[in-house]
Amino acid sequence: MDKEELSYPNSKIGNKPINIGHCYSILSILPEKETGNAAPWSIPISGERVSLDKSGVEVGGEQISSVMCDSSLLWDEKLCILVADSAYSQRSFLFEQSKHKNLVVIARVRSNRIFYQSPIIDESNKKRGCPKKYGERFNLAEVETWHEPDETTLTQQTTRKGRILNITLLAWHQMLMRGTKEQKMYRHPFTLVRVHVTDDIGNSVWKPMWLVVIGDQREEISPLVAYQSFRQRFDIEHMFRFSKQRLLMTQFQTPDVEHEENWIRLVMLSYVQLWAAKELATHLPRPWERPKEQNNDKIVTPSVVQRDFHRIISEIGTPARSPKTRGNSIGRVQGQTKTPRTKHPLVKKPSKSTPNKQNAA
Repeated sequence: MDKEELSYPNSKIGNKPINIGHCYSILSILPEKETGNAAPWSIPISGERVSLDKSGVEVGGEQISSVMCDSSLLWDEKLCILVADSAYSQRSFLFEQSKHKNLVVIARVRSNRIFYQSPIIDESNKKRGCPKKYGERFNLAEVETWHEPDETTLTQQTTRKGRILNITLLAWHQMLMRGTKEQKMYRHPFTLVRVHVTDDIGNSVWKPMWLVVIGDQREEISPLVAYQSFRQRFDIEHMFRFSKQRLLMTQFQTPDVEHEENWIRLVMLSYVQLWAAKELATHLPRPWERPKEQNNDKIVTPSVVQRDFHRIISEIGTPARSPKTRGNSIGRVQGQTKTPRTKHPLVKKPSKSTPNKQNAA
């Protein structure tokens, strides 16, 4: 997640705007949905600031490793699905996450990626030397390089407005991507899924999407479950929007980086408190809002819980004492001066992570 405070355009035409602030990597849990119209909850469990010498993908990999290696958590040794955007479909990230035996990664990939089929092993025509590791080339942008899919799934989806969408899922099993001497990706095959959504007359609704399903237990995940799991990833965007608009995630300004990190974690804890209290909240519509329909009474969004959270915490009570008035402060002593704040150099972080010993303000 990018924390953006200010955005200034560059003087040169065509350059990307400069975002002043820090970048944070948020790892969250997507709870199981009982119905398709369930509220978009995304429960954050880890939030770390991305330093200058690391990228967001590296920090995200460290967060996942710490969570998957913690035996005290409920999902220890159970099948876990990690859904991620195209930034996390790079080789280094997938190779590290493939080491977790109970983790399956579903990541979106760009439509210009190049993969390979698994090589055909001919026992009758063995040759000396290292066996072939990669088969025929599979270019996502060139249809003529595709071979017949191993699995085809057709399904329909009805939107909240009643629009019917036809979904075609094509799956290719035992696909490979290029690796290095350290990252031998030919040992980690994956399932490649193409998602094509059309309307009732056959016109494409969105650009076809490609998904990579990688992990030792990937065969337990069908293409339809992989697509539905990835669609739930967008619930985290609702959590970011709510945290910025209603929990003031990006409004806290401080020159101390440690205070800023604590504020991000405090916002995450407050969101978790709302999720824990969702069963106790009641719907309190505004005078100008329409009353909820009978079929949507069980949909409790974060905004609904926050509106009724004052009543919930009032019933719980607090062990803290009531505040007392302190009176007027005596102020500073005459002649006392404050130490000037330390000025840090402005550091521009490039697109790729490079070691830098300087500290940003």
